[in-house]
Amino acid sequence: MRLRASTRRVALLVTLPVSLVTACATPVGVQRAEPREVHRAITANVLSTGELSNEGAQGLRRNDLLRLFRRDPKAALGELHERIVADPVPRDVFALSEASFYHAERGGGQPYYLAAALHAWAFLFHPDPELQIHPLDARVRLAADLYNRGITAGLQDERGLVDLSPRTLELPFGQLTIESHPETFVWADHRLREFIPAAEIEVLGLAERHRRTGIGAPLAARIGERVMDNEVSDPWLGENLIVTSTALLRFEAVREQIRQGDVRATLELYLVGTQQTTEINGREVPLESEPTASLALLMAEDRLWDRELAAFLGEPVELQERNNLIMLTPHQRGRVPLVLVHGTVSSPARWGETMNEVWNDPRLNERYELWLFFYNTGQPILYSASELRHALRDAFEALDPDGSDPGIQNAVIVGHSQGGLLTRLQVIDSGDAFWRTLSDVPLEDLELDDETRALLDRTMFFEAQPQLRRAVFMATPHRGSFVAGSRRVGLASHLVRMPVRLGRASADLFRSDDPEAEARRKIDRLPTSTDDMSPGAPFLRAVQERPFHPRVTVHSIIAVTDEDDPPEGQDDHVVDYESAHLEEAASEKVVISDHSVQRHPDAVAELRRILLLHLNE
Repeated sequence: MRLRASTRRVALLVTLPVSLVTACATPVGVQRAEPREVHRAITANVLSTGELSNEGAQGLRRNDLLRLFRRDPKAALGELHERIVADPVPRDVFALSEASFYHAERGGGQPYYLAAALHAWAFLFHPDPELQIHPLDARVRLAADLYNRGITAGLQDERGLVDLSPRTLELPFGQLTIESHPETFVWADHRLREFIPAAEIEVLGLAERHRRTGIGAPLAARIGERVMDNEVSDPWLGENLIVTSTALLRFEAVREQIRQGDVRATLELYLVGTQQTTEINGREVPLESEPTASLALLMAEDRLWDRELAAFLGEPVELQERNNLIMLTPHQRGRVPLVLVHGTVSSPARWGETMNEVWNDPRLNERYELWLFFYNTGQPILYSASELRHALRDAFEALDPDGSDPGIQNAVIVGHSQGGLLTRLQVIDSGDAFWRTLSDVPLEDLELDDETRALLDRTMFFEAQPQLRRAVFMATPHRGSFVAGSRRVGLASHLVRMPVRLGRASADLFRSDDPEAEARRKIDRLPTSTDDMSPGAPFLRAVQERPFHPRVTVHSIIAVTDEDDPPEGQDDHVVDYESAHLEEAASEKVVISDHSVQRHPDAVAELRRILLLHLNE
């Protein structure tokens, strides 16, 4: 018996320290972790991970509602709503907003999306300035995003579009009556007809996605029917434009209305370019917008690049019925036209990176407006340049008839590849240099019908556009392209069909029943654009004879492919450095790129520098 008692005492002495250690061990500890993992954990929220943020969960936990929320979110949200009606503690209001969005995503639907937006507004914009949350509080940005996403999802219809019409909608605790005036949703005399949530647009093919953070649901709006007839810019506005806009659901006396269960709000629509901020409770608050998403949607739906080859071959390609010069916004007095001219087998869509940067640089967006020129790139360069010249002249004269608009009178033109040659023809006086490549006989001495004579006069004789003050050339074959002179491209040029009116003029000019005129001609057919760009082409030699107009400043952006060697002797697979180089250029930027240099970030940055320089000068 003594042995067994002794054994029990020994066992007790052995196990007692272990029990004491276990009983006294702290349940809290630390361990080193990767900082990014820690940051990811403490910043996770319902919008980024689908789970409540630390702050949202804390609000529920402090009200002893977190476990109920996991089991019955509707009941927990109802209980928390009753508590903030009695005592609207900001911590609880924020938690109710995020938790409402969480439940909306899991079947609660529209009423809870709208509740999330409503409570986010109440959290962000307390009527008493002393009780407003500090802007560095982590919950502020999340609450703004909950508001933005809440009204986006809460107002969506079955097509996925955001419905901005006046109506009454259900809330979890009552109803929301929305007042709006769709008849005022007008841009450039066109009613806006469809509103697409930018948050649901994935942008592909653009290097940067620009987002202007603030309050409101960022939308991409399609223009619809015209409602007025007094917009001067209208003939040049694209017919399928997408407009960047922001929807704001403005709540007044929100705490009192939540208490009553009858909430009223006014829906306001802001168009980017007209207003960047709005006043809420005496504070200027930035509006959220996504210009890049609108631009990408415009380019994706228009699908200009699908028609690039057809345009080169001369098939009828209508960018719009009235004009091949399009503006992306109505002209505003004082804003400088930035005219972009694309290259061969190309389209205005290839300027996407440039347009994205101009739209999203406030210094440029406030002072420049984008004009795009579209043309059939296989037709003779002189003919395309003539189309550009007359399109610009008509626009300049209509928008600035007395020549007093400082924006119009300081326009900038940028051309890539063949578009650079079209650009060059806008800033030189040709004299008869181009005509002499065709004939030694003056045009007025030839026997031609009136239509042919007018067309030749229009396409063979150029004067510099007085409104153009700066020209930028990108990968431009001033002395020709070795690719254009290749046998393969030469064969392809024979597939190009000339425009009908040019074909009739060609038949008149080259008719076989006039042997005397035939003897005086230097060519036996009209050249295609690739003929014109072949090294040594008469057209290019004539271009070299004509200096740039002295009022025009020119710049070059040239692509080469090898960064380890000097640019001399290099090329971009289409144009060699020597052909693109201009002694007259005020600046020259060499970019390591293939021929599509207009999309390269270094080229876009150089163009931005030039545009800012132009504004300063």
